[in-house]
Amino acid sequence: MTPWGNNPASATVFKNLCYGWGAKLTPQEVADKVNHFFKYYSISRQKMTVLTLSYHTESYLPEDNWFDLRQFLYNARWPYQFQKIDDLVHELDDDRVHLGESSALDKLGDASHGGGGMGVVAAGSGNPNVGL
Repeated sequence: MTPWGNNPASATVFKNLCYGWGAKLTPQEVADKVNHFFKYYSISRQKMTVLTLSYHTESYLPEDNWFDLRQFLYNARWPYQFQKIDDLVHELDDDRVHLGESSALDKLGDASHGGGGMGVVAAGSGNPNVGL
């Protein structure tokens, strides 16, 4: 299981990072970072498959990569995924225009102020209402 859940698709990563970084970065900035990561991940993924057998002969290796069945050749342009991210950015920008002065924190359901909403406030997060 990855930090993004069972589906580490680029659009899912974008949604989760928008939720986590929404107060600091615009959706376009998050999209640029996600697109950059997945572009260079797809370019470099094949390099993980070229280890020679000598690197696999040690008996203490916790994982020998013999059974790594992940795809290793990707289309570095990610046309469908990047278009989906662009559509999501456009939707978020449209929401911002229609909502006027509401910020990304308002969209999170006021969870950062200890009220209801989505998510759980972490202990030690700097929120004085934690634990009340």
